[in-house]
Amino acid sequence: MSSEYQHDHTITHKKSIPKFRDGQKKNAMLIKNIKTLVQVRDASHPKMLKGAEMRTLPTIDNAFLLIEKERIIDFGTMEHCPETDGEIIDATGKMVFPTWCDSHTHLVFAGSREQEFEDRINGLTYEEITERGGGIHNSAKRMQDATEDELFESAMTRLREIRAFGTGAVEIKSGYGLTTESELKMLRVAKRIKENTLMPVKTTFLGAHAIPLIYKNNRQAYIDLVINEMLPIVVEEGLADYCDVFCEKGFFTMEETDQILKAAAKYGMKSKIHANELYFSGGIQVGVANKSISVDHLECVGDEEIEALKGSTTMPTILPSTAFFLELEYAPARKMIDAGLPVALASDYNPGSTPSGRMSFVLSLACIKMKMTPEEAINAATINGAYAMELSEEVGSITKGKLANIFITKPMSSIAFLPYAFGSDMVETVILKGEVV
Repeated sequence: MSSEYQHDHTITHKKSIPKFRDGQKKNAMLIKNIKTLVQVRDASHPKMLKGAEMRTLPTIDNAFLLIEKERIIDFGTMEHCPETDGEIIDATGKMVFPTWCDSHTHLVFAGSREQEFEDRINGLTYEEITERGGGIHNSAKRMQDATEDELFESAMTRLREIRAFGTGAVEIKSGYGLTTESELKMLRVAKRIKENTLMPVKTTFLGAHAIPLIYKNNRQAYIDLVINEMLPIVVEEGLADYCDVFCEKGFFTMEETDQILKAAAKYGMKSKIHANELYFSGGIQVGVANKSISVDHLECVGDEEIEALKGSTTMPTILPSTAFFLELEYAPARKMIDAGLPVALASDYNPGSTPSGRMSFVLSLACIKMKMTPEEAINAATINGAYAMELSEEVGSITKGKLANIFITKPMSSIAFLPYAFGSDMVETVILKGEVV
């Protein structure tokens, strides 16, 4: 951390008021009188925060933030606030955060699954629902009947919803197609979303989300379809940034997962993995061995999994609202962080196990159920979430040169109030690339 930062992690700004070039001021936005500017870092900050580092959350009190042409160009205390004839926002009593980086969602889907919600209330397990043709298979059947326009419109509605909750970067997976045509349809919709929003969007090919029922007695035939037919088209059309596999009992084995990820790697495609949601599946070890960007879910993590993650570049990503909705054991985030690991938080927004993309509630669950501190949860949902999408250079912190993707809260007494007030929507204004949305 540079010398202009105080050791108590509250930042003071010592530079002179900037001089504007001709016409520069008219392109600027100034947010002034900010009660607390949160997650302020210089450009040299680590791309991921591990262990004890996650407790540190640098802030500036009584601050300003200056934006020009979609980028953050300056910030500091109000005594050094510049003048501008651009747009001015008075944030008296309010806080400014970098927007959430939600690195695991399934935003493109066709229809809700509240019947399965009732089935679980009546005693059926997630696996039993899947075996009866529900779960992922249910969504896949609906996906085949939906048009790209229908999927796009419904997904954009969800995107606007999560944006209003403070999300400013998102990953979108396929996986509800389970046929070549439907998987490609989902990814084309996700690509169209990417082209029609100010929000950075990463896309992930998850053809290996489940074995379709027609391949129940010939698993390898479906895996061959994923590898030899789906993957080449996905790569040729530039539809996905990552390849994902649901490495779980009843879905894909360690060996099958490794086979698919190695096939994707031959095309230069990096991986992310659904791992250890229901059982100790070995997915974490497969992910680390394949240098996956992240391994996600992680409800089942022990000493062996923690040791595998130590020293790796793979981000452990936890989805606590899935554990909440399915009544699973929560991931041992406290143990993982205390062991020196990084942790990211994401929503898993999908129709079956997490019908919500509200990241502030994810933070509340992380604090209440997994004993993460508010500072750790915020770091997990910003800097570490950005890392899990390889967006560290663009989003995740208040840093000069990064995209001006921020949100302004309603008046709050402290940073901890945000996860504490789990039923309140504390996001008042969202700004993406310097534009109020």
